[in-house]
Amino acid sequence: MATDNAGGQGPAVRIGSIHGSAVSVGGSNNTNTVHQGGAGAAAPGAAELLEAVLSLREALVREAPRGAERTALDAELDGAAEQLEGAETIRPGVVTRLREALQRWAPLVETVSAAAALGSLLGALGG
Repeated sequence: MATDNAGGQGPAVRIGSIHGSAVSVGGSNNTNTVHQGGAGAAAPGAAELLEAVLSLREALVREAPRGAERTALDAELDGAAEQLEGAETIRPGVVTRLREALQRWAPLVETVSAAAALGSLLGALGG
């Protein structure tokens, strides 16, 4: 384990190379790294957003406890996935709906790494 500045044993913070901007958040032995390509990067499309929604849905099945909150979040994610399936563009309101769902159920998804990836895409899409 790396040592802190005082010479004791403690958590280490490592910063690798950063291109554009990057945020890495770790907790509970989970590390979530999100990269943003900068001003010239194209906004994610419907297929990329759908992939992130489905990844979060699968991660919730594996990692989140079953209950009313997860059932409600599952329904939100399923509804968004249905709207994104086969779509050429992202329909108005889907980004806002997903962002609000992640905020509403933040305690449920905060340790699920797929939530960070979806949050990054939503940030890149604005709205």
